[in-house]
Amino acid sequence: EVQLQASGGGSAQAGGSLKLACVVSGYSFDDYKIGWFRQAPGKEREGVACIDISVGVIYYNDVVKGRFTISSDNAKNTVYLQMNSLKPEDTAVYYCAIGLPGTTVLILTTQVGSWGQGTLVTVSS
Repeated sequence: EVQLQASGGGSAQAGGSLKLACVVSGYSFDDYKIGWFRQAPGKEREGVACIDISVGVIYYNDVVKGRFTISSDNAKNTVYLQMNSLKPEDTAVYYCAIGLPGTTVLILTTQVGSWGQGTLVTVSS
């Protein structure tokens, strides 16, 4: 059974930084796409960034490009999301997810095979 454990959420001031981590277990870490999604109050869940463990980073949402960095530590089966230059509009519950087999770019919630629990990020102005 695939399990994803997210951590690292919290509060930050605008312009600050936070780093999220997602530990993945129960499957071969190299075989799937891992992504971060977020859901702000009253909004739909959206894809933020996606990484192919074998190839590297393959997607950033335009609204976070240049500010967020997705990376992986294969030895620890962990995917990170470094969030810099945070804005109040980045406030959301952040989720890590693993793509269904055959997913090329994990962007849509319909492509998700398993979700981690959410971690809340709050950015104040």
